[in-house]
Amino acid sequence: MIRSATLTPQPTLSALTDNNRLRLLSGSANVPLAQEVARYLGMDLGPMVRKRFADGELYIQIQESIRGCDVYLLQPTCRPVNDHLMELLIMIDACRRASARQITAVIPYYGYARADRKTAGRESISAKLVANLITQAGASRILAMDLHSAQIQGYFDIPLDHVYGSPTLIDYLSSKQLTDLVVVSPDVGGVARARAFAKKLDDAPLAIIDKRRQAHNVAEVMNVIGDVAGKTAVLVDDMIDTAGTILEAAKILKESGARQVYACATHAVFSPPAIDRLSSGLFEEVIVTNTIPVPEERRFPQLTVLSVANLLGETIWRIHEDSSVSSMFR
Repeated sequence: MIRSATLTPQPTLSALTDNNRLRLLSGSANVPLAQEVARYLGMDLGPMVRKRFADGELYIQIQESIRGCDVYLLQPTCRPVNDHLMELLIMIDACRRASARQITAVIPYYGYARADRKTAGRESISAKLVANLITQAGASRILAMDLHSAQIQGYFDIPLDHVYGSPTLIDYLSSKQLTDLVVVSPDVGGVARARAFAKKLDDAPLAIIDKRRQAHNVAEVMNVIGDVAGKTAVLVDDMIDTAGTILEAAKILKESGARQVYACATHAVFSPPAIDRLSSGLFEEVIVTNTIPVPEERRFPQLTVLSVANLLGETIWRIHEDSSVSSMFR
C-alpha cells in the first residue's frame, strides 16, 4: 500500500487549474507518480504518443499545443537508466521545438549521481555530463529530489530546485510513536543528511557507521560511533541500491545491542540481491518513497512505500506561482 503525505492545497489552487499555461507531461519511467501529482494539481496529464522503432529508437510526439506554456516533464532516470534518460532528452527537445515558454524537468530520481567527482585517474564525472545533456536539450529549470550529493546542484547552469523526501519519512515515523530512537548514518558521507533528519525527529541522538568500501556496491563495516544499545535504530540514506551497505550496518547495529532496526531511504533502486538482503529478518521495517516505482515482484512484507506526489505537486504549484519552495521545509 502506498501512503501519501498530507499537504493542504493553497486557496488559489483552483485558479491554477484554470491557467491554461500549465502543462504536466509524464515519461514512461513512473506514470503512477505523475498521475498522483496531476490529481493533486487538479488537472490531467498531457497526451503524448510514445513508441519505438524496430531498432529500438524512441519516438515521442506531444498531442496538444503547448505554445507559450509552462511545461513540467516528470521523469525519474531510473532502471533502465539510459532509456529513461534518452526519453527525457527527447521530450525536452520536443517541447522546445513546440515553442513551450518554459520547460521544467521534474526528476524525482537523478541517475548517474554517484559519479559526482573524480576519485581516480581517467574517470568520467557522469553527473556533470548528464547535467550538460539536459541543459543542452533545452530544459529551462530542474526540480530534483534528494540528490546523492548537494554539489550536483552546481553542475547545472540553469535554476534548480532541490526538495527532500525526509518530511514524508519523518511524518510516517512520528505516527508510529517509536521510543528510544537513535538516527544512524550508514557512512561518514551521510552524516549531514542524518543529522538534519535527527533534528526534525524530536532532536534524536545521532550515531555513525565507520565503513571501508573495497569496491563499487561492496561495503565493509568496521564499527559504530555512538550509543545504540537498547535503542531503536533508524538508518537513513538517500538510496538503497544492492542493500549491501545498509545490511552490514544493520548487522553491526544488532551486534552493538540495538533493539530494533528501521531502514529509511528516498530512492528504492533495489538492484539484485537487495530484496533478499532487506527481507532477511534484520529489519523491523524498510521505508522508502515512490520516486522510483516498486513493482509487486520487488515487494516484501517489511516494505512500506510512501508517496511524495503531494510534495512534488505542491512544489510545482509554488514554482509556477513564483512562491517560496524552501519555506516548505522549515
